[in-house]
Amino acid sequence: MSSYFDQVFESFNGTHVLVIGDVMIDSYLWGKVERISPEAPVPIVSVTKKEDRLGGAANVALNLQAMGASPILCSMIGDDDNAVKLLNILDKQGISQKGIIKGAHRITTVKTRVIGHHQHILRVDDETDKNLDAAETAALHTRIVSLMDEMKIEVIIFEDYDKGVITPSLIGGVVAEARKRNIPVVVDPKKRNFLDYKEVTLFKPNLKELKEGLKIDFDHTNPTELREAALKLRDALHADMVMITLSEHGVFITDGTHDHHLPAHIRNISDVSGAGDTVISVASLGLAKKLAPAMFAALANLAGGLVCEKVGVVPIDKDNLLQEALLLDETPEP
Repeated sequence: MSSYFDQVFESFNGTHVLVIGDVMIDSYLWGKVERISPEAPVPIVSVTKKEDRLGGAANVALNLQAMGASPILCSMIGDDDNAVKLLNILDKQGISQKGIIKGAHRITTVKTRVIGHHQHILRVDDETDKNLDAAETAALHTRIVSLMDEMKIEVIIFEDYDKGVITPSLIGGVVAEARKRNIPVVVDPKKRNFLDYKEVTLFKPNLKELKEGLKIDFDHTNPTELREAALKLRDALHADMVMITLSEHGVFITDGTHDHHLPAHIRNISDVSGAGDTVISVASLGLAKKLAPAMFAALANLAGGLVCEKVGVVPIDKDNLLQEALLLDETPEP
């Protein structure tokens, strides 16, 4: 007999999710450091391995895919060699490119990390963070709406990395279209557009983003102060729900009436990179399947902790998450 969680996880399969945001390539150069450059006091890395991975909003797509969903990335990239490389990686991964547009005035973001003897030595960012212009925004908006018309979209995620693909006018237009179609909208914000995400379903900042976005300070270990800050944010955005990730202190979620503070599970933390992408992915799928807020927040909290046990940015393992979920109380809260 299948459990409640078996059924929930099965329901995630094939869920169409639009992921709107800044997609990029995470490029890695691994090597050995055996001497210092005679030209400057810097290490010389003799490269032994190169790898290109999907990054930014594309990492959210990878997590959704790992959970069995069918993500569709929506973004504008450059019309350059790195765009070809990015599209090839998406193709190999089996992730839809239907929402990707090439822009003549954009470059494709590449973040190159140089690692010597397992130590991160240097990162080089090749990117622009200039906002899309009005014509580019309109083109991306048109593509997103056509995808909404073309297929059954069950949830939309804004994955914002402050690189300019997401603009206030794009946010307003997409949210309005989503509301007409009763499609929930979930946001993983950054600083630039923080207060532009009006009337979304679920807004998920981390603690630092919350404090900077509202220009407030408070003691997050004090339940009353945490709740007041969350409600202030919810009111400012007219959002249905706010979920705040609190690192080692877990997750707090409120819909204005019911509050849930879910503590972090004890883990052997290796790397927190990419945990936020995992959290937003699992929470969005739970929301799409109409799980109770306490339940999808609990699953997202579990998932974020699990990926922190791995080194580097890796998507969630669905089977591992299911095994951990089975240890939870199987009765969903209202």
